[in-house]
Amino acid sequence: MEWFEKAGRVAARGLFWIAGAAIVFMMLLTCSDVVLRYFRMPIPGTYELVCYLGALGVAFAMAHTSVEKGHVAVSVLVRLLPRRAQGIIASVTVFFSLMFFILISWQSWSYADQLRRSGEVSLTLQLPFHPFVYGIAFAAGAVCPVLLGDLARQIKKVFAA
Repeated sequence: MEWFEKAGRVAARGLFWIAGAAIVFMMLLTCSDVVLRYFRMPIPGTYELVCYLGALGVAFAMAHTSVEKGHVAVSVLVRLLPRRAQGIIASVTVFFSLMFFILISWQSWSYADQLRRSGEVSLTLQLPFHPFVYGIAFAAGAVCPVLLGDLARQIKKVFAA
């Protein structure tokens, strides 16, 4: 299980860097478009590219957020419970999170297949949608090993308490 979680962490780190690059490129593209609009030379398809890059930025940062426990967790009441009850609640929460990300990955992959078969593209640049949706499916799938390792840790806590 340890190597599986380690692979998830490595994937999360790589995806995080790609997400950062997408956000930087999105910023540079937006700034360039604003400046060029002043000279009446806007960059065609900027809105589409910013949407694509925003989706990748958010999706590719999900695994890193899970690794770093950067999500919002309300634990005021849970901290008052006994250690075993805390572990049970955490296990159930992580289990449902795992199921949720498996579902996101599966359904995104299925949707990307539909988009690929239909050949749907963006209006201005004629970029296909499906590679970006496949990226979202992959990113959601990369969260799963991280959550699986976390689930194993929480279950150990339940039985160790």
